[in-house]
Amino acid sequence: MRLPHWAGTLAAKSAAFITVMCCALAALLGVLVHVSVTDQTVAEAREQALARLAEATAAYQAGAALPRDAGLDPFGLPARLRALALAGDRGTMVAQDDGHPWMWAAGPADRHRALAVAVDYTEQARTIAGLDRSILWSSVPAIGVTLLVGAFAVTRVTRRLHGTALVARRISAGDLDARVHDPRTEDPTRSQDEVAAVAAALDGMAASLQGKLLSEQRFTADVAHELRTPLTGLHAAAELLPPGRPTELVRDRVAALRTLTEDLLEISRLDAGRERLESDAEALGTLAERVVRASGTETEVKVVRDVWVETDRRRLERVLGNLVANAHRHGRGPVVLTVEGKEVTVRDHGDGYPEYLVAHGPQRFRTEGGAKGHGLGLTIAVGQAEVLGARLSFANAVDGGAVATLTLP
Repeated sequence: MRLPHWAGTLAAKSAAFITVMCCALAALLGVLVHVSVTDQTVAEAREQALARLAEATAAYQAGAALPRDAGLDPFGLPARLRALALAGDRGTMVAQDDGHPWMWAAGPADRHRALAVAVDYTEQARTIAGLDRSILWSSVPAIGVTLLVGAFAVTRVTRRLHGTALVARRISAGDLDARVHDPRTEDPTRSQDEVAAVAAALDGMAASLQGKLLSEQRFTADVAHELRTPLTGLHAAAELLPPGRPTELVRDRVAALRTLTEDLLEISRLDAGRERLESDAEALGTLAERVVRASGTETEVKVVRDVWVETDRRRLERVLGNLVANAHRHGRGPVVLTVEGKEVTVRDHGDGYPEYLVAHGPQRFRTEGGAKGHGLGLTIAVGQAEVLGARLSFANAVDGGAVATLTLP
C-alpha cells in the first residue's frame, strides 16, 4: 500500500511523532496514577477488613456471637483464601459474588474451618473505575491541545522551509534575483536557528552565483562586440582576395567566425533577459516549409494538422532553423520536420543525441565525437523557445535517430 505524498512531509512526521509521544506519556502517567490510587484504596480496604476479622476472631474465641459480616467457611469465600487460613495464616482478597465486589479477610478458626469477614468493596471499585474514566477523558483533550500547539510550531518551521525550497527552485529555473529574506537573518537581534542559517547560506550562494554569471555575460558580450569590428574588416578584405582555393578557405573561416560572434551576442542577450516578443498570427505549417526552404537542405516536411499560432515569427524560425541545421550537421538523413497542431518535431536517423544532452539539455561549446560546430545552435534554440514560452525537449527514437520536440503555448 502506497502512502499519500503528504504522509512523507516533515509536518506529518512531526505530528505523528508528537501524537505518539503524547499518547505514550498520557498512558504512562495514567498507569502511574491508577496504580498509586488503587494501591492506596486497596490498602485502606484491606486494613478495614483485617480490623473486622480481628473483632470477629476475638468474639469467636470468647464464645460470643459473630458479627453479621463474619462467618465460619461462609458461602463465597475464595478457595485460595480458605486454603491460606487453614494453613494458619491470615490474608485478604477481592472477589466478585454475582457481580458484586467484596474484600474478604480470613484466618484460622480451628483445624478444619476458616473464619472469614466480607466487607463491601463497591464504593472503592467505583472510585477506581471513575478515576480511570477521568484519566482517559482528560488525556484526550490534553493530547489534542498538545498536538495543535506542536503542529502550529512545526508548521511555522515547515512554512519557512517551503519558502526556502521555493526560492531554491526559482534560482534553479534561472531567476537569480530570488532571495529568501528570512526575517531572522535580517534582524541580528533575533536568535538564529538552523532554518535561518540555511536561508542565509542560500541567499549568499544566489548572490555569488548571480555575480559570477553577470561577469561571464558581460565578458561574453564585450568579447563579441569587440570582435565584430575587426571581423567586418577581415570579411571585406577577404572579398578582395583573388579567386582560388586559399581564398575560399579564408572566406569560410571568416564566415565561421562571424557566425560564432553573432551567436555569442545572441546568447548574451538571452542571458541578460533583454529579448522581447513581437507576436503575430502565423500558420505553423507554412512557417515550417519556409524555414526548410531557407535552410537549403533536403528536409521532408509533414503537416499532419496545421494551426495558426500567436508567436514571434523571427524567433520561431530561428529555433526551427537551428534544429534542422543540427539534424543535418550531426545526424543522418532522412531528416523529417513534422507539424501536428502546436507540436513540431525534427527527427533525423543518425546515432541520436548524447546522453548528457537528453538528461540535462545542450551545453555551450560541448560536442561529442569530434563533431563540427561550437555547440551553440541548440543552446540558442532552447533560449529562444523559453522567450516564446514554448518547451523544447530532446530524446532518442527507439529505432534510432534524434528527436527534438517543440511544444508551443
